[in-house]
Amino acid sequence: MATLNTLFSNPTTLIPSHSPNSFPIPCSSTTREGEYLKTKFRTSGLSFTAPLTSTIESLELKFGRKGIKFLESGEIELTVRNGSSLKVQIPNGHITSYKPKVYWKDDGYEEVLHTLDGPSHSRGGIALVINNLPPGDDEWTVEDVDSDSIDALQVELRCSRGSLEMKYVVSLYPLSMATAVIVKNNGGKAVSLSSAILTHFRFTSRGGTGVQGLKGCSYSTHPPPYSPFQIMSPSEAIKPQDPGLFSFGWEPEKKPGLWSVQDVPITVLKHKVSRVYAAPPQERSKAYHRSPPSKYEIIDQGRELFFRLIRMGFQEIHLSSPGSSYDNKDYFICTGPASMLVPLTLNPGQEWKGAQVIEHDNL
Repeated sequence: MATLNTLFSNPTTLIPSHSPNSFPIPCSSTTREGEYLKTKFRTSGLSFTAPLTSTIESLELKFGRKGIKFLESGEIELTVRNGSSLKVQIPNGHITSYKPKVYWKDDGYEEVLHTLDGPSHSRGGIALVINNLPPGDDEWTVEDVDSDSIDALQVELRCSRGSLEMKYVVSLYPLSMATAVIVKNNGGKAVSLSSAILTHFRFTSRGGTGVQGLKGCSYSTHPPPYSPFQIMSPSEAIKPQDPGLFSFGWEPEKKPGLWSVQDVPITVLKHKVSRVYAAPPQERSKAYHRSPPSKYEIIDQGRELFFRLIRMGFQEIHLSSPGSSYDNKDYFICTGPASMLVPLTLNPGQEWKGAQVIEHDNL
């Protein structure tokens, strides 16, 4: 397994700062909507068109080990020594579950992702979004897995779209998980892409939902990028909403394209917002400009949970909440690193990598 501290010096890896070992960072990616939950899987160039049970048995035989299990649902389940676990769907790279160990739960674990079942594929969870991809195969395949005494687990998925070769690595540790994507342009022409890693965090109380660490950062109303795993569409996310009664101090969101500066230490996400935190595009050409922080915190006051998000390789942060469109038991926020306002440009032979780490101190 490649070392994680070298993720950006070595394009295949990265790791949480507190991890005692070095492992590549994980990431998930999405493509066009449609054909996701097929019973056809491929591993390391081998194509499987046999029944799903036979396919899972083949994956288990080739890649299975302690802490890494291939499920009949078409998911890979990672479980580290302290019981923290996650699930990722093989064909589409969608992370549907993350259950870290927490101190107050009787069984010790708490689901923190908001994921909804759908007729063709699930929505929410954690999704890597890469838009403007050239035509090609929509499926992710299992390329490799690795582990270290089940204190650090990793699965690497692979997908090709036209001239682009993409790797998606998902890693799990006792106190964190990570998602990382590496995209290489093997063609003869430059390619422009927009990308994001969007995490849908589950909450039990609208009023107890907040984000800390963005004070002093510039932001503007902006829809999330299109994703087949979205819960709110881009148009729905920026549609104005009546805040209802007892909304003292509430101010409507400004129109897209108008920039403001965050002036409070904690953003309470009781009402509907959809924002991009970033240096305005016209400022980025200047020698000195203020970029969004590399890390910020998610606060769930209702369950007394705290998560730290770390971005790498992306230039922006997306943040949205549904407001009164959803009641407390179904409440969620969507956030994560992004490159939306200024597309990524990959020249021939060039490689780009981006990642997100979710750390927590809930033990």
